[in-house]
Amino acid sequence: MTQAKRWQDAVNAGVGVWLALSPWALGYSTETAAMTNAAILGLALIAVALGAVFAPHAWEEWTESALGLWLIASPWLLGFSAQTNAMRNAVVTGLVVLALALWARASGRQLAGFNRDRPAH
Repeated sequence: MTQAKRWQDAVNAGVGVWLALSPWALGYSTETAAMTNAAILGLALIAVALGAVFAPHAWEEWTESALGLWLIASPWLLGFSAQTNAMRNAVVTGLVVLALALWARASGRQLAGFNRDRPAH
């Protein structure tokens, strides 16, 4: 059975591009921890999301979910929660990534069940 490509993965790739560029767009590129976190996680999100677009597997949504959770917690774990732009960007972006990954995971299960139950033409 071929797995369906999900639009959420393509959107998460775009979110990864935003995340990687956001330290410069939002003016916190001099804040080392926040900038490094955003750049590395942005690149990781791009790689995982594009992998999910071109060769979908269930582990990619789990990885995207983990990246989203890390983004949400990272301002406090890495000590940049007082930097408002960086903190808000990490939390909001993390929530978006997590929501899209969970949505793709749920719709993937629905599509798998739909394809399994359909007779072949």
